[in-house]
Amino acid sequence: MINLSDVELTLPSAAGPVHILRGLSLEIAHGETVSVVGPSGSGKSSMMMIMAGLERASSGRVVIGGADFATLDEDGLARFRRDAVGIVFQDFHLVPTMTALENVAIPLELGGRPDAFGRAAACLEAVGLGHRLTHYPGQLSGGEQQRTALARAFAPEPDLLLADEPTGNLDGTTGESVIELLFDLQKKHGTTLVLITHDPQLAARCSRTVHLLDGLIVDDGRDSRKTGSAGA
Repeated sequence: MINLSDVELTLPSAAGPVHILRGLSLEIAHGETVSVVGPSGSGKSSMMMIMAGLERASSGRVVIGGADFATLDEDGLARFRRDAVGIVFQDFHLVPTMTALENVAIPLELGGRPDAFGRAAACLEAVGLGHRLTHYPGQLSGGEQQRTALARAFAPEPDLLLADEPTGNLDGTTGESVIELLFDLQKKHGTTLVLITHDPQLAARCSRTVHLLDGLIVDDGRDSRKTGSAGA
């Protein structure tokens, strides 16, 4: 599903080039759940941005779901994200002027699905928000906003879900309910999950954990890979 080969990311700065990623190589199988941990600034979010096609690698090869990113222009990457990738951010990233229903329907409409609003309503019902379809993000609690974001991410039935600290802005109880929902949806759809977290207990819920330090993978988790269902 995911194949990163000697991926580097170098960005310019006033003080000179900044080496964010220093030659990452990583393979993740279809349907696998992988947590990514490491100190702030280790390159976790940058690696996720490259997997999503939101940031171009400076060098190396990125192949996701059989798509070689080197062969895709920006429009091609946008279509790939629309069709194959769901993303959940710490800050929800909902459109404030759209209802929960409209927020979830966005990727479906962009994908040309004629049943966009019906599918969006069903996804919101699945995350326990069938009674909040017409509410705007400002009228929803933090947990409800993240549930809406999960519904939006899973609505197009993506092969890959990328989650960057999805409970970072939630209290413990609300965060736990969102995580239970995330793993339930992952298991139901067989989605490949890459989860960035600072929480070791949450990281341990995944089948393996990748450790990053200073832009390098210091442990890809293969030796400690768990068997069984995610979240077990």
